[in-house]
Amino acid sequence: MFAEIPSYLPWGLTVAALSLVLVQGVVHGRQIRQLKSSLKDRCDILGRELHATTSGSVGVGQRLVACERQLHELRTTLDEMRQNDPLRISYDEASRLVDLGADIDDLMNTCGISRPEAELVSALKRRQAA
Repeated sequence: MFAEIPSYLPWGLTVAALSLVLVQGVVHGRQIRQLKSSLKDRCDILGRELHATTSGSVGVGQRLVACERQLHELRTTLDEMRQNDPLRISYDEASRLVDLGADIDDLMNTCGISRPEAELVSALKRRQAA
């Protein structure tokens, strides 16, 4: 049975197998180059997107810091205005005078507030005392 097989057949099969392996190597090489190219393109795109995102974040961060600085300045200004408010000082003084026993006319003359304001301060202080 094996005597009928020509002697060149194993060499032919070996050459055919090697040719198929070579073709497969070439095909896989092309696929690898395409995948590398695709991967490089994707990495470049992601790099650009990351750069854009980072740049945007830095800009937002700078704006946030500026807003915080402005908010702090506004709070400081508001606190100063509250401390220097002459009406607030008048009401504090009127409250203190009511504690000392001043009547409504004394509050009006001393603190420069109107009669309804003096009556309100006096009523509030009496209510707190009760």
